[in-house]
Formats: sequence, structure tokens, C-alpha cells
Amino acid sequence: MSTSAAPSVPLDYPFAPVAASEAAERYRQIAADRPMTKVTMPFGGEAWVIHRTAAARSMLRDRRFVREPFRTGERVVPYFVEFPDFLKATLQFEDPPEHTKLRRLVQQATSPRAVQAMRDAAVVYANELIDTMVAAGTSANLVHDYAVPLPMQMLSNLLGVPMADRVKFERWSSSMLAVAGMTEEEVMTNMIELGGYMAALIETRRNDPAEDLLSVLAHATDTDDSLSDQEILSIALLLIIAGFDNTANFICLGVLSLLNHAGARELLMTDVDGLAPTAVEEILRRGRFEMGLDVPGGGGLVPLLATEDVEIDGQLVAQGEAVLVDPAATAHDGIALPDPSTFDITREHNPHLTLSYGLHHCLGAPLARMEMQVAIAELFKRLPQLRLAGTPTINYDHLSQPISVLPVSW
Repeated sequence: MSTSAAPSVPLDYPFAPVAASEAAERYRQIAADRPMTKVTMPFGGEAWVIHRTAAARSMLRDRRFVREPFRTGERVVPYFVEFPDFLKATLQFEDPPEHTKLRRLVQQATSPRAVQAMRDAAVVYANELIDTMVAAGTSANLVHDYAVPLPMQMLSNLLGVPMADRVKFERWSSSMLAVAGMTEEEVMTNMIELGGYMAALIETRRNDPAEDLLSVLAHATDTDDSLSDQEILSIALLLIIAGFDNTANFICLGVLSLLNHAGARELLMTDVDGLAPTAVEEILRRGRFEMGLDVPGGGGLVPLLATEDVEIDGQLVAQGEAVLVDPAATAHDGIALPDPSTFDITREHNPHLTLSYGLHHCLGAPLARMEMQVAIAELFKRLPQLRLAGTPTINYDHLSQPISVLPVSW
């Protein structure tokens, strides 16, 4: 029996929001047509956007692609929104050998083994937050009451922020949250205060080390991999930005996608702890398509620049050209997975690129995964009747397009 080919869809990229099923089909057919598209970005000029998983992985592990011109200001970052200056001073804009040195040191405290040791504390705190929500009534804004404070607490523990300083640390740090809604001037004021505080804490840890990441980094000067205070501060700021802002949004994305997909939620409830790890990976890959909203075609990881002519999957990227990966596109390329449009929380093979890959694989990925697993598992175990209590609010103008309000009840 012969089967008819899928109907053709527009191959333009980027594309305006369409139904999730149509967005997935567009991504599949675009990837079948070409490995990447050259896009004129709203900021920074042109960039190639990669649509295929194999091509993306090839580029992300190729050291001929760098970010230094973005970090120094020689080039404007080509992207869909404007990159704040403070982001360009973080580790993700460093290249080897500096990036390699810094990453190796941070991985000592964010390795899967180290993160596993933090899991019990995360479970305890998640349940304390749930207790507080339940005591307050039968509804909550999950962003404010659960998804933000959980990773914030874990990050404070990781960095070694003393309990007496947690309130002001969280105030300064939360100014950078996508859901904070602060002006760039307000963010910079809080950043200056946070930077001063962190510099003083680094000095304290040099003289009086504890069991935390800042102590590990401060005493790296005793080895061949010495770090300046500015390097340590750069690492800390990246973890603050990515370590709870993105994780908080991923937690919300996970809860919303499960509430919108009855089959996946019912399956999760049969073995919450056992399925949480694979559910989290599928949320990272496909959750954006399960939010019950139209999906725009366009987005990506931080771009890189070619230092010489490089051919990727048959396409020439010329020296000096920018290239980036759209993880939503690669997740639905129809090549890496045979059924990319299926939301399968039991999926074992899941080569998504939401947390990047290779040299620039998200430094806090083990921590983010653990926090997502704990947050989702504990919430659905404690509140099995959880449901939406209104329309979620999404900030499409922000770099990470966060869920800023997620009303739920139980």
C-alpha cells in the first residue's frame, strides 16, 4: 500500500505563530529542504540559523566558531532581541582556552554526583513551598510561589550565600529575572550592588573557605588554574542568570505542558519518580508545543562566528559569518527522531539541544535537570488534582520568552 506525502507547507523561516502541529510540520519540511537559513535579525545583521540536529552538533563542537567579537563589542550579537551587555561579560561568551579553564573548575561543583548530593535538600524545600501554598488557600501563581523560589534556594546553597544575606541576595538576583519587569537601568543598579556583595563574599571565602562553589573557585589559585576575582564573579553571575531564571521557566513550562496533555499527565501519575527524568527531557524538547498556544517559528541559542570558511552539511558558512541553532527546529527535523510531533514522556533517546551541546553545553544542566525533576515530581505527588485556574501570561518581548504568570488551583 502506498502512502501519500504530507501536504507541502510554506518553507519561509522565521514564521509567524501558527498552531503547534503546523509549526512542527513546517520545521520538518524546512529541515528536509535545507540544513540552515540565512536570516536578517532585528539586531546585529545576518546570521545562519541551523535546522538539523546533526548539522547543529557539528557546528557546536567545532572550535573554528567563536564568540570573542561579541564579548569585546567588536560585533553586535545577531539575534531576535537585543542581548543585554551584562550577559556578554559571562562565561558563555568566552572561548578556549579561557572558557575551558573556567568550565573545568565549575564542573567540580556542578557535576552530576555533586548535584545528586543536593537532591534531598531540593525535595525538602519543594515540599516547604507546597506547604506554604496549601496553607494560603487553594490557588497560587506558580511562578512566584514555587518555580522561582526553588531554584533560587538551590543556587544560594551552591554559591554559599549565608542565611543572613539571603533576602538581599535574592532581591538583587531576582532583578535579572525575565519576570521581574525592571528597566535596564534598574537591573544595572542591582547588578552593581550584587557584584559588590559577591566580590566581598569571594574575598571572605579566600580567607575562610566553606563547602561551596565560591570556596572551590577562590582556592583554585592554589593550583595551576588560578582565577582572578573578576573571573569568579563572571562565573557566579552566569549561574545566577541561567541557574534559576531559565530553570524557573522550564519548571513552569513542564507543569503547563503536563496540565494541557491529559495522557502524559495520567501516565506520569502511574510512576512519578520513575518517569520524572524522561519527562523532563521531553519537556525540554517539546514542552513549548504543548502549552495550548500558537508557536512562532524562530529562536535560537547564542550565536557564534566562523573564524574561517566552514562547510556544514553541504552549506558554506563564510569566515566572519554568524551561525546559531534553533533547538525547536532541530527537535522537529524529522531526522534525529522518527516521531518528533509526539509528546512522549517515556522517550529514552532524546537528542534535543535545548541546553546546547559540546563546548557550550549548559554549565548548570545537571542542576537544572535535578531541580526540574524534583519540582515536577513533588508538585504532582502532593497536588494530584492540580489544574489551570486562568490563562498563563507569557512575555514574548524578553530574551527567554518566560511564563510570567501561571495561575493554578487544586
